[in-house]
Amino acid sequence: MMPVSLSVPSSEPANQRASLLTALVYSQNQYPAATFAALVAACRGRGLSLAGVLQHVIDATPERRCDVVLEDLATGRRTPIFEDRGAGAAGCRLDEGALADVAVRIEKSLEASPDVLVLNKFGKAECEGEGLLDLIAAAIERNIAVVIGVPQGNLPAWRSFAGDLATELGADLAEVERWAQGIGRSTAPASTDVLSC
Repeated sequence: MMPVSLSVPSSEPANQRASLLTALVYSQNQYPAATFAALVAACRGRGLSLAGVLQHVIDATPERRCDVVLEDLATGRRTPIFEDRGAGAAGCRLDEGALADVAVRIEKSLEASPDVLVLNKFGKAECEGEGLLDLIAAAIERNIAVVIGVPQGNLPAWRSFAGDLATELGADLAEVERWAQGIGRSTAPASTDVLSC
């Protein structure tokens, strides 16, 4: 597989460029749903347009841990991302077709030039060089700020991908509020300054 490249606006100072790519780092298996909801609310409160997804757990009981849907922030559409394998099945299985469909819709929503792209997780597929990496690169090339959840166990792969382009936040509401206050649209054109990851 060819490496994904990130193209960033070279006319911006490094600290501004870093704000284009942000990891919301959280403890393994402790997805920060409330923090993501606060981030979305803070962005909308500032009048920022959003693309991407917000993850919702429909039923948090152990036997229904796979009841997870992704809400499309541009349209409100909700898509289940795990296969329903029946009551007796052990373990969850990601519905890769559903996830691919969500990614296609998100990519299309980038044509409207949203201010912020919110992605729920830098997961196993991204660690392996697949998944949402092309989508992240496409957003950065369009000068769209990206924020993505990164479990601590995936931080080495994330840092390898993002290099010095990324900022890392904890799952702290006050920190997220400050981050949202600092997001602003830049009119600088994308450059040919490319980082291969």
